[in-house]
Amino acid sequence: MKKQNRVLYLLSVILLLSCATTNRSGEDQNEKLALADPYILYHEDRYYAYGTSTDEGFEVYYSDNLNEWKRHSDMLLKKEDSFGEKWFWAPEVYYRESNATFYLFYSAEEHICVATSDSPLGPFKQHVKKPMRTEKGIDSSLFIDDDGTPYVYFVRFTNGNVIWVAELEDDWETIKEETLTMCLETSDAGWETSLGKVNEGASVIKKEGIYYMLYSANDFRSQDYGVGYAMATSPLGPWRKQSGNPILQNPKNGLVGTGHGAYFTDKMGDEKYVFHSHYDQQKVAPRLLHIVDMKIGDQTVTVNENTIRSPIKVK
Repeated sequence: MKKQNRVLYLLSVILLLSCATTNRSGEDQNEKLALADPYILYHEDRYYAYGTSTDEGFEVYYSDNLNEWKRHSDMLLKKEDSFGEKWFWAPEVYYRESNATFYLFYSAEEHICVATSDSPLGPFKQHVKKPMRTEKGIDSSLFIDDDGTPYVYFVRFTNGNVIWVAELEDDWETIKEETLTMCLETSDAGWETSLGKVNEGASVIKKEGIYYMLYSANDFRSQDYGVGYAMATSPLGPWRKQSGNPILQNPKNGLVGTGHGAYFTDKMGDEKYVFHSHYDQQKVAPRLLHIVDMKIGDQTVTVNENTIRSPIKVK
């Protein structure tokens, strides 16, 4: 082979290898689970993942091992079965044993809503197509106290994004307006003020008489979007943000825009936190789902960044 031809051949091989590497990388990235504002329900030995993904409603994925997820063939919630036509955000699903019903808390057109189903796969429907409140709000999350009292935590736009709480009626769908109480608004902490006045994505857990609230701060479009926690001795507060914040922000594995997740325990009883990140360091969307080990207790919340994993979609 002549020298010139050999050079051209080598250059073509290098180009092909480069393209192949790029394609493989793109395929790997595209196989990751693209769900923002994620929530995981564990029910009857199976995991279900919900999140923000489409303006047509919500999708649902299921898994037996937290690593490989399959998309259910039907939508979890279609917009024709819901209040609102767009902006379907932050779904969370809870099971109530007393009536064998699943409740979907979510936002549509910046209003908090509840729909019900007899399956964690749906379909969920709002039988009365109206939001829980006429005032705008997002990021609703249910908490049931030891005495059975239900509470809903959500964001009101009262000075930026501010986390509030209210007690619910026994139907889990009606807010007791007289109990409406502010929990958290953006503090002067430097880690919370990179972009916008935002506290959102509340997830509340109770342990040994202490209430822990996981929350996210900064605008979700910021690479500094992150997670902190606050504590209280009552579900209505007062809530105290902790000096160890943030517990998850710009982790050492290179993820950015990490936040708006939810606490859950796996089938072994181990504590986990599911959250989203930006697609990569150049693009925000589609945001990707990740899971990390978490420990809560002794008035401390810790995240083990070494355990962050990025589940994939399988057929």
